[in-house]
Amino acid sequence: MKVHTTNYETAFIAVADDCPASMGEVPPMKGDKKSIANIQFEILKKNPYKYTSDDVLFQVFAEKNDLTEAELAEARAAYFSKGQACFRASPLTKRYGWGVHHNEAGKIAIYGCESPEYEQFINDDSIKVYKAMRSNK
Repeated sequence: MKVHTTNYETAFIAVADDCPASMGEVPPMKGDKKSIANIQFEILKKNPYKYTSDDVLFQVFAEKNDLTEAELAEARAAYFSKGQACFRASPLTKRYGWGVHHNEAGKIAIYGCESPEYEQFINDDSIKVYKAMRSNK
């Protein structure tokens, strides 16, 4: 079975051209349920460079689907047997003003688009910079 990945190495995903945020914003709660953006934000703010993109996206999927510990391995294999949207399609990069840095080991951290680190990443010739996907055509 083919395994797909959303991981990049030595790369930076810059905010979308049509992102309305002028700085990194904490995604608001949607009622009493956490949104995908909330979960991604919490994981990455508390654990910079601890997880890969695949790890974070699957954690969000597992949390949204209330998977048990026993279901995780099989569910992860099934999840990545199909291509998944990477952080270029994340609400963090499209709507809330966060850039995603992937280090040489593929581990990720987020940086607000107003931060000096964000500016350094987008101007660093040694890393590949990708734009987040636009919300509107």
